[in-house]
Amino acid sequence: MIEEYDIIVVGGGHAGCEAAAAAAKIGAEVLLITIDMTKIAQMSCNPAMGGIAKGQILREIDALGGFSGIVTDESMIQFRMLNKSKGPAVWSPRAQCDRDLFTKRWRLILENIDNLDIWQDKVSELLIKNERVYGVRTKMGVSFHSKAVILTTGTFEEGEIYVGRYRTKGGRMAEPYSTGISRQLKSVGIHSGRMKTGTPARIDGRTIDFDILEEQKGDNEIRRFSFTETTIPEIQRSCYITYTNKDVHEILKEGFEESPIYNGTIKGIGPRYCPSIETKIITFAGKEHHQLFLEPEGWETNEYYINGFSSSLPLQVQFKALRKIKGLENARIYRPGYAIEYDYYPPEQLKLSLESRIIDSLYFAGQVNGTTGYEEAGAQGIIAGINAARKIKYDEPVVLKRDEAYIGVLIDDLISKGVDEPYRMFTSRAEYRILLRQDNADMRLTPIGIQIGMIEKKRENTFYEKIARRKEIIKFIEEYSLVPEKINSYLIRQNTTPIKQKIKLRDILLRPEISIQEIKDIIEEIKVFTKEGKYYDKELMESIEVEIKYEGYIERERMLAEKVKRLNGIRIAEEIEYEDFKSISTEARQKLNRIKPETIGQALRIPGVSPSDINILLLYMGR
Repeated sequence: MIEEYDIIVVGGGHAGCEAAAAAAKIGAEVLLITIDMTKIAQMSCNPAMGGIAKGQILREIDALGGFSGIVTDESMIQFRMLNKSKGPAVWSPRAQCDRDLFTKRWRLILENIDNLDIWQDKVSELLIKNERVYGVRTKMGVSFHSKAVILTTGTFEEGEIYVGRYRTKGGRMAEPYSTGISRQLKSVGIHSGRMKTGTPARIDGRTIDFDILEEQKGDNEIRRFSFTETTIPEIQRSCYITYTNKDVHEILKEGFEESPIYNGTIKGIGPRYCPSIETKIITFAGKEHHQLFLEPEGWETNEYYINGFSSSLPLQVQFKALRKIKGLENARIYRPGYAIEYDYYPPEQLKLSLESRIIDSLYFAGQVNGTTGYEEAGAQGIIAGINAARKIKYDEPVVLKRDEAYIGVLIDDLISKGVDEPYRMFTSRAEYRILLRQDNADMRLTPIGIQIGMIEKKRENTFYEKIARRKEIIKFIEEYSLVPEKINSYLIRQNTTPIKQKIKLRDILLRPEISIQEIKDIIEEIKVFTKEGKYYDKELMESIEVEIKYEGYIERERMLAEKVKRLNGIRIAEEIEYEDFKSISTEARQKLNRIKPETIGQALRIPGVSPSDINILLLYMGR
């Protein structure tokens, strides 16, 4: 049996789903191969989407025409906007989701996309000839041919699971691992490494004493991740906060000798920013307690996830320690926490399009590139899917710049800097974060989605209607004048100086104490711009207010971005032999040779490459 496709996506996780959907939307004939169709887009760790910087990524995926934001909205059980007390550059939406509903909604979407087939099987071999991939062979012996392959196998490549001394092969608990591909890729010159991640025990909510715990409710106002009019819940489920203590720490220490992380069994690098409870106790030895979040797994289940208690200690130690935590004295567990070690492929071996520099038409996305997190995986998936589909049409790849998207920062970091631990996105990684806000993701990226064929006509019309509305509101704000008798009572209530003469509405909005949401109730004329039933109106007003209040900062970042853009516009020929440049430092020559930067801007961002090294390159290029 040999089937022909344009693109084959290997792996049905978050990266694989976005990759398959994107390639098919653009018009490619796509096959998604997954080990288990009931686990499509499985939330392997905590049942949540978004968070610091991750929420921005989700909105960017949606703005490009992806589906993670839509699925998050339609499976949401709680919403919170993080960092609301800080500046809008770091406001980050986060949602708890119903784990089962999330998977079912993704599967429903995939099964109804034209040009997209799904095959349940395990890929055992890539078909490669003359340094070009042309298909895959599965464990059942089925061959599928294609013009491109996207590898999104997550933690399944040579995956090994650990609970104390217990050790088994697996990609997730009770799920088979994948073997063959990793060994094959090594044989054709693709380097690999080992990483590890982990997950906590899941507990039965009926055995939790919620009455003595701190309740964490969702925001009163539920926001959408998608810029479309998705269905969002009318009610929410609460999370709960508790803490470890000295007794818990002492019990956990008893199991350190049997911990695969500390007895040397696990060699892989773990995530610094999402450490196991064992790592926290060692790293923060003087700290007497650590905060834990009890997160519900869905609407119709008693299962709770213990955020902050990831562990690979023996089952008995985990159980004994859990029962010393406030509120969990009688807790029963559904399954223990565990660590998983797996193969990844250092991303410096990729082009900015996420295509391999070693094997033509082979793309990598997700945890196989050394990242961690559903959002980072989905972001890579949508870009890999878009670029694989564009390559078979002989179109230029889509490469988002660092001032265009967090997705651009993510991919540029991976390729230019590499990873020495599982990569997690933070707002601090983005040097232009006031430009990359969660509220303006559609303004930044939907035009690109429209241009490449990812946005359907109805959504395109809605987007341009929103732009027109935005221009009208800004024009009104800039031209409308307020008189003292109309506004002063409100200004006094807000503890800000009353006015003595006419003043433009825009100048009033510059004051930090003034909110456009409140002032619009005073100004009758502005209500004409908030049409009945337009779900984006409040967010649109908020976004306009941010643009006005932070205009100076925004302009400064735009100017900086323009300077860097000039360097990004200077392309470097692939055939340059950096070893010939003896006046460039040895470290710089080695890194330039390994990464093969595509532009001068990318070369400058490689750690170890100095400005003087760049000057030598520019002289060689006659610039």
